[in-house]
Amino acid sequence: MSYGIIGQVVGAPFAVLVAEELFASGCRLLISITSAGQILPLGQPPYVILIDKALRDEGTSYHYMPPTPFSHLDPTLREMVSTHWDHGQVPLHVGASWTTDAPFRETEAMIAYCRAAGILAVEMEAAALYALAHARQDQIICFAHVTNQMGQIEGDFEKGEASGSETALYVISQTALAWIYRGSEPTKPI
Repeated sequence: MSYGIIGQVVGAPFAVLVAEELFASGCRLLISITSAGQILPLGQPPYVILIDKALRDEGTSYHYMPPTPFSHLDPTLREMVSTHWDHGQVPLHVGASWTTDAPFRETEAMIAYCRAAGILAVEMEAAALYALAHARQDQIICFAHVTNQMGQIEGDFEKGEASGSETALYVISQTALAWIYRGSEPTKPI
């Protein structure tokens, strides 16, 4: 099995462009890891969230699905990742994100709305990627690497060891192994 890593795919339109090209070239599983801002605190950043649904506040997802408030991770993929995750090195949280391509839309009113709705983080790609996955029946899993508190404190945007590279590689390896072994016994840790 071959793996590849593509960096700096930022924003919903570019993310789905790259995703469509990858699937046209034979990709079978796309793992997206995006830097995200904290909406509801789950701890001190950085930490990782498996995005199970994304609030659609960008335009790209509407080219793939009719209007609905959220795009969703395939429940089978959610269960696969959650069941096989080894929390020893990188704990995994599961929850909703808010996808917006425009950082200046991150107003106090919208942040308050998202907090009241139980949304954990804000990012720029997941809603569109999940809409693409739904429309084309592609295998896409999105993670939010919560690295900041939306620039509200000095020294924000800390990504952790090696600027988050070690965390990203761990997330990729855990997810890829779970996907490879998805047919094996469900309680086997990997």
